[in-house]
Amino acid sequence: MRKFLVILDDSRECLNAMRFAAMRAAKTGGGVEVLAVIPPEEFNHWIGVGDIMRQEARERIEVHFEVFAKWMRDRQHINPELVIREGEVVPEILAQLQEDDEVGVLVLGAGEDKSDPGPLVMQLTRSSGTLPVPITIVPGGLSKERLEAIT
Repeated sequence: MRKFLVILDDSRECLNAMRFAAMRAAKTGGGVEVLAVIPPEEFNHWIGVGDIMRQEARERIEVHFEVFAKWMRDRQHINPELVIREGEVVPEILAQLQEDDEVGVLVLGAGEDKSDPGPLVMQLTRSSGTLPVPITIVPGGLSKERLEAIT
């Protein structure tokens, strides 16, 4: 099954990327894989404190994911898969793409600022020619109705 890989973060544009991935997956018989990356700077503390912070970060991610997952299950009849990795965001995205050959499309949300679509879009489009899958960039300003129309 072809999966759409979408990145879960705290950005506003993440919402439209999630919606797009779920709608496309539902209409094409695919799946959705949601990747969340915990950056290493969150754990540069003593080992015991770092372990507690790591667990708290995972719990926050799981709660955030469940909001999107419930919508995907209820509205799009898609049961998304959550993958949590630790490290620098872009290298972890690239590693996930290399390791999961079922991923067919990377879906990124772009911010509405014309001069800055967001760090992931900026960094990953630079290396788009060497990625193992195409990138779909979803504008953050699209309405739900427009997303439904184009998916």
